[in-house]
Amino acid sequence: MSTRTIDSIIEDFELLDNWDDRYRYLIELGRALPPFPEEARSEATKVQGCASQVWLVSETAAAPEGPALAFLGDSDAHIVRGLIAILLALYSGRPAPDILAADPAAVFQRIGLKDHLTPQRSNGLRSMVERIRADARQALATSAA
Repeated sequence: MSTRTIDSIIEDFELLDNWDDRYRYLIELGRALPPFPEEARSEATKVQGCASQVWLVSETAAAPEGPALAFLGDSDAHIVRGLIAILLALYSGRPAPDILAADPAAVFQRIGLKDHLTPQRSNGLRSMVERIRADARQALATSAA
């Protein structure tokens, strides 16, 4: 499975009727993540506030709409890797202003995951989103300087 768009992920979730199938699909999405470089597994790239270990790195490139960010992520938990895959489909490759304007809660509500995540995973998801937004804010501040 190659990198999926957020629209195709939403469509796939809507086709799956039961939660066992949706969790399996979520795990498949995580398995399809690009390999995460070992040297990027550090305290600096670790996302704080996640019960599982989660690492996120971003690269910034110039774009007409403002700096665009590409993300790589990984986790030691299968379901969390799937959540990372959804976040990367939503955010990676997009300009920083779009990242800051995106509403991940609406996406997770639409695919029904919001109601099927444990409180710990929901907190971790919020931490990952906040880290992505912080990287976008930093890219904007650096490009304006």
